[in-house]
Amino acid sequence: MLRWMLHEAWSAMGANRLRTLLTMLGMVIGVGAVVLMMAVGQGAQYAVAQSINSMGSNLFVVLSGFTNTGGVRSGSGGGPTLTVRDANAIAELDNIEASAPVHMGTAQVIYGPNNWNTSIIGTTPDYLAVRAWNVVEGSPFTASDLRSATRVTLIGKTTAQNLFGDENPVGKTLRIKQSPFVVLGVLAPKGQSLDGRDQDDTLLIPLTTAQRQVFGTPFPGSVRMIMVQASRPEVMPQAEQAIIALLRQRHRLREGVDNDFFVRNLTAVADSAAETTRIMSLLLGAIASVSLLVGGIGIMNIMLVSVTERTREIGIRMAIGAREQDILMQFLLEAILISVAGCLIGLLLGVGGAVLANRLTNTPVMISGSTVLVAFSVAAGIGIFFGYYPARKAARLDPIEALRYQ
Repeated sequence: MLRWMLHEAWSAMGANRLRTLLTMLGMVIGVGAVVLMMAVGQGAQYAVAQSINSMGSNLFVVLSGFTNTGGVRSGSGGGPTLTVRDANAIAELDNIEASAPVHMGTAQVIYGPNNWNTSIIGTTPDYLAVRAWNVVEGSPFTASDLRSATRVTLIGKTTAQNLFGDENPVGKTLRIKQSPFVVLGVLAPKGQSLDGRDQDDTLLIPLTTAQRQVFGTPFPGSVRMIMVQASRPEVMPQAEQAIIALLRQRHRLREGVDNDFFVRNLTAVADSAAETTRIMSLLLGAIASVSLLVGGIGIMNIMLVSVTERTREIGIRMAIGAREQDILMQFLLEAILISVAGCLIGLLLGVGGAVLANRLTNTPVMISGSTVLVAFSVAAGIGIFFGYYPARKAARLDPIEALRYQ
């Protein structure tokens, strides 16, 4: 019975090909728009997630305070209020996985005829663990290098490409401010951060080397910031309060006195960016879904016209024994076939548009199985919802009046 009904529905659609194609057009545009917008939205979410993962997990940045000279304040990081001992004390707190003091700046780096201005980060071996940063070639520097202020470095992919080209930098000697440094290893690529900064445009050197030989320091042991990793996401609020309490105690700040440091929760910032991207993705999908609504209304209008045109046919079917539910199912199947056929064409156009957008603009796109499933489900749902009223109207026609209809 179902096979016969499907054949009849297909024949009815074929009898008015142009009208059927125009009816499908709303569904084609709607599904294509939804698939394209969801692909772009999910691609943006993926890009943000990659940026967040590249930062590391459960991260805090503790920045040194500011100086105030003659009413002129230097801003965060301008005052030497943090020390290596502060970083070591933070590492001993509960709920803290690791901490790494950082003393950084920029400098011109030279190798042979090539030179490049890049970010120089003086830190400890724990920095790689805090940032979840691997060494893909060579090896990292060690605690022994830190104690001896050895002139060794780890090089980011961007800096390596600009200085060495296709040459393997491991074991080569470059110069930072005329001082020779041996490249121990190459860092894994991390890409851009959330603020658009290239994280691979950098060199890592031992903290003591940065303080004594590259940048200097106003006070022995002072650093510009401390990177801190909490043990788990759920303990980050407690960990932040513990860091603040510890540093206030170590810096002998009385009650009511402002902190001489700043604590930034990078994970909270990253989560906020991810949530914003997710909302934008849903908004794009919702806007595109309006086209599906318009397509559904088009299906209902055409089906009502079809019922009017085929009133006599419906009367004949009823006269020879067709039940009300048979007529209902016949017209409902026609609506569903139009909807699903339009969905298939729209799906192909949406996928093709997403691939084209990726190749022309390098916009990240993602087409998931759930998106395809949702597109088919919505298309079938619209066919049933907007096709039910015309099908019900056809099924409830009076057979005698239908046979009299001219």
